[in-house]
Amino acid sequence: MTQEEVAATNGAAAEKSVVFTAYKPQLIVEAQKVGDAVAFYKSVFGAVETGHSLYPKRKADQEIPHLLSAELKLAGATIVVSDVSLNSGSAAKTGTVSAILETDDVEAAVTKAVAAGAVKVEDVSEVEADGGVKGKVTDPFGFTWIFSSPAKKTDNDANKEA
Repeated sequence: MTQEEVAATNGAAAEKSVVFTAYKPQLIVEAQKVGDAVAFYKSVFGAVETGHSLYPKRKADQEIPHLLSAELKLAGATIVVSDVSLNSGSAAKTGTVSAILETDDVEAAVTKAVAAGAVKVEDVSEVEADGGVKGKVTDPFGFTWIFSSPAKKTDNDANKEA
């Protein structure tokens, strides 16, 4: 069912419907740490930078531009990493999101993140509910990342699909 059909069903046909075209989680990091965060996400998670914005009042003699925000592609999704100063008009806090990344090699993902400066929060362990594996780290910018393997298919799952 489309958003328009839901609006019509809920009696909102007279109102103009709003269609959202993207969902982009925003990770807010400490002032002047966007570049470091982007480098971390690129090296550890294989993220690809698709765009960025620079602080407009940076002096010409300063070698390193002050990166205000960057847009990254990560596991097929788009995330935005922003400097807390960009959000200074709000009560924005840093390090306020957890994200789950699925991988077939949870142990390697945890090891790579820790080697790059993350802190292991939970040891890699089996998830009783679905037979998968998970591990958890907190990156140097305060964000918690949960690595999990896809749930194992069981005979019951096959019967549900039939």
